[in-house]
Amino acid sequence: MATIFIIEDDISLQKLYDMILSTSGHQVVGVANNGDEAVKIYESFSVKPDIIIMDHRMPIKNGIEATKEILKISNHSKIIFASADNSVKNLALSIGAIKFIEKPFSMEKFLKIIEKI
Repeated sequence: MATIFIIEDDISLQKLYDMILSTSGHQVVGVANNGDEAVKIYESFSVKPDIIIMDHRMPIKNGIEATKEILKISNHSKIIFASADNSVKNLALSIGAIKFIEKPFSMEKFLKIIEKI
């Protein structure tokens, strides 16, 4: 199964993602609370995660800025944008996110997307 890095400032969503992904056989290898923290943690991974779940609206550095920086480190990163802000969908996809899921979404849909990737 996939190794996954969660970038989300909502702690309840972090826990929900972790629970759903772990019980589905995936391994959550890290969690970041904002985009700045995400870039620092991503740089520290000796083995990069298979998939990144990226929120957009976060303190310090948003998801668009963090995505750009992470893709500079490794342009092979598979980033799934998960955001309630649909206005950034086209931008997120144009800078390299492979999928955009608009919150709220079902965990069934979420897991199907993870499985496809």
